[in-house]
Amino acid sequence: MKTYSAKPSEIERKWFVIDAEGVVLGRMASLIAQRLRGKHKTMYTPHMDCGDNIIVINAEKVHLTGRKLENKKYYWHTGYPGGIKSRTAGTLLGGNHPERVVAKAVERMISRNPLGRQQLKKLHIYKGAEHPHQAQNPEVLDVAAMNPKNKRSA
Repeated sequence: MKTYSAKPSEIERKWFVIDAEGVVLGRMASLIAQRLRGKHKTMYTPHMDCGDNIIVINAEKVHLTGRKLENKKYYWHTGYPGGIKSRTAGTLLGGNHPERVVAKAVERMISRNPLGRQQLKKLHIYKGAEHPHQAQNPEVLDVAAMNPKNKRSA
């Protein structure tokens, strides 16, 4: 019996919309990473981009458990000596670009190589409830209904 390996012509990509309102960030990010890689498909091939396109709306209303809003920090370096800087998850979610919290969570769950960067290009995150991808007829993927732990009230 031969091992199946998907060819680029056989790969079929769908579009999905995920509403992040009240959904726990880590649980949603792991599901998104799995869908972007294509691991939910039977024809998954590790060296091919088999994943689907994911649209995340209401990224500003994502929920973090525990005290992560105050304690979770995102670091970056300016390139100058002693130039390490940080921001908390709460300030990012309350700022101008709350979608970066979701993007960073998913990015850290996908491999850091050219294939991972190609897969991340299929992730579209929006702050509000509107998105410009209506022409693709995206299916709704209800993350909150998959498991009772996926949704938390604020």
